[in-house]
This record gives sequence, structure tokens and C-alpha cells, in this order.
Amino acid sequence: MSETAVKNSPSAHSQQREPLAGFAYALGAYLLWGGLPFYMKAVAHIPAYEVVAHRVIWSVPVAGVILIALRRTADLRAAFRSPRTLALAALTAGLISINWGVYVWAVAAGHTVEAALGYYINPLVNVVLGAVFLGERFNRLQATAIACAVVAVAILTMKAGGLPWVSLVLAFSFGFYGFFRKTLPIGPTQGFMLEVTLLSIPAIAIIAWLAAHGQSHFGPTGIGDIGLLLLAGPVTALPLILYAFGAKALRYTTIGIVQYLTPTMIFLAAVFAFGEPFSHWQLIAFIFIWSALALYTLSLFRR
Repeated sequence: MSETAVKNSPSAHSQQREPLAGFAYALGAYLLWGGLPFYMKAVAHIPAYEVVAHRVIWSVPVAGVILIALRRTADLRAAFRSPRTLALAALTAGLISINWGVYVWAVAAGHTVEAALGYYINPLVNVVLGAVFLGERFNRLQATAIACAVVAVAILTMKAGGLPWVSLVLAFSFGFYGFFRKTLPIGPTQGFMLEVTLLSIPAIAIIAWLAAHGQSHFGPTGIGDIGLLLLAGPVTALPLILYAFGAKALRYTTIGIVQYLTPTMIFLAAVFAFGEPFSHWQLIAFIFIWSALALYTLSLFRR
């Protein structure tokens, strides 16, 4: 086959479109996650473990509808028959539930800046995992972008008084979640459905215990809370499914750099909506981070 024929073949066009589609999926996920603090503030009066339980429960129907629409339910049934897939899904489910719980608590308790710092650190965890386990390498533009990101995280870390546990737990839990999720031998939507199905068992137990002890916010006396908790499904499922599609299509280091969008939005929400202080050191760090995003985006367009 000639070079022109290869370029014009359907498979060639599909390969050319795939990275752009993956970038769009990842961008959508991080934009949605960037707006999540506003939802977390709305449910700040509800205990974090109860919010997480409802995030799990109401994610099941959302993911189920998407799975049926894609006609991939057979993949899910096959996954339940694979002990290796179940074990790996249980691991990723545990990691993401830890991340959810700490994040919900952090925003509700007024530690939004520490949460954002954790997500600034997280891409560095991604880069390390990608280099150590996946053998990924960077070109000059990408290396410069990562260097800018390192400087930005260093500035934020030093001026925030060290690495608090909230930042560390968020960074490492989501970093390892992304790594193991990328290797899960199942499609993005099927994998998420498998995770929330496994998590629904303890989630139902938590909700039942709260209801039995009269501590549930999901009842006739809290109509507003019912609406907020029902919304937990879409705000949880949609960005995670988009992220899973993006993680499957992109290099791991690309995911790591794009993720800087979310903590930037979280910082802006913390400063302008939640009234948290914003120092000139944070502004300098933002400049380095935006520079890293610009450089890495340029390298993607050149490819």
C-alpha cells in the first residue's frame, strides 16, 4: 500500500483522531472536577462518609444507563467471572473511595487550599509512576513543562508550611488509582460500573445504619438534602468515566500535566468564592503552572 493510501485509510484517520479525543475526554473530566468544590460546600453539613456512600449508590444507575446505551453489559458480566479483574477493581475502588472521603472532608472543613495543593502534587506522582513502570520518556518541550511544574509545586509546598496529610493522601491515592485504572483489563465505563458495584455493598450498609439510628440526611425531613445527595451520582460518575476514557487514550504523563487545570480552578474557587487568602507566592506558582500547560500543549500540537 502506498504512503498516500495509508494516510487516507480509515485506520490511519482513527489513529490520528484518537489522541485528540483522549485529550477532550480528559479536559472534560478535569473541568467538571474543578467545579466540584461548589457541590462539596453545598453538602458540607453532611458527614463525609455519608456523602461518599451516596456518591457510590447514585453512581450505579448513571453508569448503568451509559453501559446499556453502549451495549457493553456483556463485558461487565465477563469481568465478574474474572478473579484477577475483580481483585484489581477492588483495589482501584478502595483507592478512589479514600480519595473521595478525604476530598469531601477537606472542602467541608475549610482545607480547600490543601486539597488543591494535593492535586498540584498528584501529576508529579503520575510522572514518577509513568517513568518507573511504563518507561515513558519526554521530549525537550515536555521536559521543560515538567520542570516548570516542579518549580510551581515546590513554591506552593514551601509557602504552605510543608506537606500536610490532606495533600499527600489526595495526591498518592489518585495517582495510584490512575495508574492501576489504566491497567484494568476492561473498558472505562465497565470498569467504573464494576468499581461502584463493589463499593455499593459497604455504602448500602452505611446508609442503612444511619437510617436505623435516625442520623440519615436522606429522609422526608430534608427534601433539599435528598436532591443534593441524588446529584452525587452524576457529579461523581460523569467526570470519572470521562477520565477513564482519557487515561486509556493518552500517555500517562499527558494526563499528569492536564490535571493541573483542576487544582487551578479549585484555588480560584477557594480565593474568590470561599474567601481564602491568596498570596503573591501562589500567584508566582500559578505563572509557572500556566507556563507548563502552554509548553506541554504546544508539544501535543507539534506531534
